[in-house]
Amino acid sequence: MLVCPTREEIRALTAGYRRARRSVGLVPTMGYLHEGHLALVREAQKWVDKVIVSIFVNPTQFGPNEDLSTYPRDAERDLKLLKAEGVDGVFLPSAEEMYGSRGGAFVEVPELSGILQGALRPGHFRGVATVVTKLFNIVQPDVAVFGEKDYQQLTLIRQMVRDLDMPVEIIGHPTVREADGLAMSSRNVRLSDDHRRQAVALSRSLDRAEEAARTERNVTSLDALIRQELAAAAVGKVESVDIRDASTLEPLGDTLSGPAVVLLAVRFGTVLLIDQRVIGKI
Repeated sequence: MLVCPTREEIRALTAGYRRARRSVGLVPTMGYLHEGHLALVREAQKWVDKVIVSIFVNPTQFGPNEDLSTYPRDAERDLKLLKAEGVDGVFLPSAEEMYGSRGGAFVEVPELSGILQGALRPGHFRGVATVVTKLFNIVQPDVAVFGEKDYQQLTLIRQMVRDLDMPVEIIGHPTVREADGLAMSSRNVRLSDDHRRQAVALSRSLDRAEEAARTERNVTSLDALIRQELAAAAVGKVESVDIRDASTLEPLGDTLSGPAVVLLAVRFGTVLLIDQRVIGKI
């Protein structure tokens, strides 16, 4: 496994793969890896000959009062995990390497950047779209794998790739969960014991919504059911509960007529957790 801290090194590595007619997959991460990330690696290995993982805590997707400085990091541990999974290369750049001293250009998907999580975190998805575009340009993968837990991010990246004719196939992987149902996240380690116990209510409320949607098609009723489940668990601050079209994230009418996605964002102290579930499949 080759660790590449510069753009030149990772470009040279992937160029060699392409000369040898080897397909290349990319798994972008912000590090502090867990089983959810490793599942993305294994998924990528099903599709391509060579897998590259990027580890970069992207400063442009954090707001001024968010957790950039406290976001968990452990590159040595991450590299050991990736080597054990048979990863071929790791792109491990610094912020200076990625953006230089100025870096004023950006990429934005306006109709998806300002809604839902984007409304809670202004500028977040512009940072995501920009760094993913840069990673695609640097690595030039044939395939990139993203987790469905970050459902809005996945939807935005798919649209960006379509709209900008990027020659990358985007693969989504189902959310990987702890034994009690909590969606795996690098931020989970920052939860207090009480908050960790409360956080299970996110997946529990999604379970109830998925079950209810088999017979209940009224969107308002489903929204109320989810909020009742979260309130009964006395979770942290519920930032948002949204039920949207599963493909476009557009608002729904009164009645489910096809697959919808439930998107949750709940804050536990300073830690914002998100989760999702597609419901109402016919």
